[in-house]
Amino acid sequence: METLALILGGGQGQRLYPLTKMRSKPAVPLGGKYRLIDITVSNCINSGITQIYVLTQFNSASLNRHLSRTYRFSPFSDGFVDILAAEQTPDNRDWFQGTADAVRQVMIHIRELNPGKVLILSGDHLYRMDYRKLIADHDRSKADITVSVIPTDEQSASGLGLLKTDETGRIVEFREKPKGDDLIPMRVDTTRFGLGEEAAARRPYLASMGIYVFETEVLRVLLKDLEHVDFGHQVIPTAIGQFKVQGFLYDGYWEDIGTIKSFYQANLSLADVVPGFNFFDAESPIYTHTRFLPGSKLANCVITNSIISDGCIINQAVIDHSVIGIRSRIESGTRVSDSLVMGADYYQTIEELEADLARGVPRIGIGGGTIIRRAIIDKNARIGGNVRILNESGTENGDGDNYSIRDGIVVVPKDAIIPEGTVI
Repeated sequence: METLALILGGGQGQRLYPLTKMRSKPAVPLGGKYRLIDITVSNCINSGITQIYVLTQFNSASLNRHLSRTYRFSPFSDGFVDILAAEQTPDNRDWFQGTADAVRQVMIHIRELNPGKVLILSGDHLYRMDYRKLIADHDRSKADITVSVIPTDEQSASGLGLLKTDETGRIVEFREKPKGDDLIPMRVDTTRFGLGEEAAARRPYLASMGIYVFETEVLRVLLKDLEHVDFGHQVIPTAIGQFKVQGFLYDGYWEDIGTIKSFYQANLSLADVVPGFNFFDAESPIYTHTRFLPGSKLANCVITNSIISDGCIINQAVIDHSVIGIRSRIESGTRVSDSLVMGADYYQTIEELEADLARGVPRIGIGGGTIIRRAIIDKNARIGGNVRILNESGTENGDGDNYSIRDGIVVVPKDAIIPEGTVI
């Protein structure tokens, strides 16, 4: 085989907590009906790369379930999306210690397939890329390693891995998240990659996207050093002095979904008139689990600049600039603005609803007369009637009963219960 894709499932995802309380980062719902992992897997499929390993470790049950239900290739195809979970072996008793260590520990599976190249990807970024262009550039330049890079401004640069290239695009220096005065030497003339002068002036840095193409033998050599546990901190800087490491410019929408704020903004931007990331692309669709849900039923609602996913029942509600997920139930008199409602994993039966009523527990969904603004409501949350989720105190970060606040955004976690009349 020519190219094998490895998608890294991420660490504990602490900066996305409480969304990662019960799931890994790539399994977090996105855009009403997808999960983050769907973006990277779909990019692979649309690029003709159908032999894919997903490396998982933390809270991986829901991710494993989603992948096994969603990505099933024809038995007449050699395509697969297989999960490689962290495991202890007679040779290694440790879990994955970093991105490079994760790949090192699954090298036995890579050797079995013997690919010419290994494409290493992250499972928690939002972007659309044809990896064939990346691989073609890798072959054209006769590189040992190619790093996909994106031009960025000074404000974003300090949180990313930055690199410098010569006039041929060969990487000559790499620094992981430089700060202050260390940023200045990393400025580059991005016009050499084809950016216009105005764009190059605004974005004078090249940042790694965490997307790498390795010649398989080069990857094996670099991973022999057991102290190299991370690609950004150790492997790429070491490789620059030993191999030909090339940069490939990507000048499109790309978002690292690493924090509650970035996750919130990325989702809400999907409801913009002209979104940064477009799901409405027939040539490069984003795939996900097929659920066969009915069309949503909206009764006397006022909905502006919003996304309403499949299978929802919304009665006499006002929804503005929000993303409403699958199977959401929103009752009359409710107002939702600048919020992400993830919906539900299932519909409740009549018996379940009667049992909830007997226990005094709200049904799954959002009760009547509730007001929600600038919030993330995770799946299967039960929010009673006349609740106010507004963060009226202006809290930036904190935790309460069945909710958290991060960067001023209220997050109601999965399966949480918010009783009737609660004020947050």
